[in-house]
Amino acid sequence: MRDHAMVPAGPSQILPKPRESKPLPVADAIAARLKARGETIAVAESATGGLIAAALLAVPGASAYFLGGAVVYTRQAKQLLLGIDDAALGQFRSATEPHALLLARHARARFAATWGLAETGASGPSGNRYGDPAGHTCLAIVGPSERAVTPATGSSDRIANMRAFAAAALELLAGVLDPERVP
Repeated sequence: MRDHAMVPAGPSQILPKPRESKPLPVADAIAARLKARGETIAVAESATGGLIAAALLAVPGASAYFLGGAVVYTRQAKQLLLGIDDAALGQFRSATEPHALLLARHARARFAATWGLAETGASGPSGNRYGDPAGHTCLAIVGPSERAVTPATGSSDRIANMRAFAAAALELLAGVLDPERVP
């Protein structure tokens, strides 16, 4: 085994100043509502690749309400990170509302959160193996109330779809937390 000595760091690389915009402004409203109620959230996402969690974590003080999340892009990830067994995974095909509800329920239970939020879809540029076109996603929120929706963008632009799916998931959450909210 080779012994590695500490090497002094050279001059720091100066990164360009980041833009001042937040990933998704609705996250501020969600954070305020969750903090005011003393509630928490856990996230399970697939086609969004972590964008939902990133938006929720971009709000200062996120540790007061964000318990954790998982990018569950594969069956193995769903099993390992959320503890979903083969029997449960076999009940519903991916990218459906029942599957999104399953993910949300397991995220909520795994982290003992007030709310579980999940996304499962096809970001593109092609559809998924189940026949859903690019731009199709299913979103679910589970907690004191439950809701699942199936929005679609009609686009094959992967990055735009990922952002649109994350925004739609956060709008769903915001609407459940505050039914009188106008997006």
